[in-house]
Amino acid sequence: MVFTRRQILTTAAAAAIASSAPSVFAASKSVKIAVGGKALYYYLPISIAESLGYFKDEGLDVEIIDFQGGSRSLQAVVGGSADVVSGAFEHTLAMQARGQAMQAFVLQGRAPQCVFAVSKKNLPNFKSMQELKGKKIGVTAPGSSSHAIAIFILRNAGIKPNEVSFIGVGASSAAVAAMRSGQIDAFVNLDPVIATLEKDNIIQVVADTRVVEESDKIFGGPMVAGCLYAPVSYIKENPEIIQGLTNAVVRADRWLAKATADDIVKAVPESYFLGNKEIYVAGFLKNRPALSKDGYIPERAPEISFKSLQIVNDKLNNFKPDYKAVFTNKFVEEAHKKYPA
Repeated sequence: MVFTRRQILTTAAAAAIASSAPSVFAASKSVKIAVGGKALYYYLPISIAESLGYFKDEGLDVEIIDFQGGSRSLQAVVGGSADVVSGAFEHTLAMQARGQAMQAFVLQGRAPQCVFAVSKKNLPNFKSMQELKGKKIGVTAPGSSSHAIAIFILRNAGIKPNEVSFIGVGASSAAVAAMRSGQIDAFVNLDPVIATLEKDNIIQVVADTRVVEESDKIFGGPMVAGCLYAPVSYIKENPEIIQGLTNAVVRADRWLAKATADDIVKAVPESYFLGNKEIYVAGFLKNRPALSKDGYIPERAPEISFKSLQIVNDKLNNFKPDYKAVFTNKFVEEAHKKYPA
């Protein structure tokens, strides 16, 4: 068959369009989420959105990259190896103070769910926070939300950060091992680590932000926790991806609010159980009240978070944040319209 010059050019143009279209589509729908401890209840909504196919329902190809602690997941986005952070809300304010605009767009946790606990092995007769001076305090990672909460609680007790030693122990089996072996004297960590150690009577709980009322009392208001946030520039350039992520997390928030123990066991990966499904389920039920039920970020959340940051970092005392710039509920509002309760 002989083709005319016009037919050849037309065919070539069509082929070029066809070959370029998939790569453009893939680039617009693919997203990498960095998380500091994927197996934590703190971030359970993104695991549920992944396992139940909610991300796929939105046409998203989501890759969740796990790091040891929220500070490292933030570094991944700043460094360009990830697009969105599943992390602590207060990081948006800390980054604003550094001149880097980040914005939270859907909530996973209403309270931090962090527990400050001491080792019964190292401090069997613990009665006062003053006993922690000069001791080793475990946190998930230096610069993480657990680190900030540890400093906050210690300072409220009159203990300066330089009067203790902070050690990164992660938020899974390594943290359990560090406490069991006596490598640390106290730590701030999350479930299922806490539930595992409580079962074996290894720790004494000093402060518990899994209880929303206790968290609000400690921080003076809604100290929100896990959320999805991203650079403002990325959000503006990729509103469809952000809306899709929000839709999926809002659905996951709602699902978790009603899920039974059997539902949870079927939905989460086996590795999350740390070898004991019963402990995992018990920990979930204890943490569920601190998870967001609808994805909305409370109006006072930035103010409360910033006050806690100021206690942790004296350099922020002269900084005046733009509270409205670090969060938006517009994507959550649209999610509720698409998926009415």
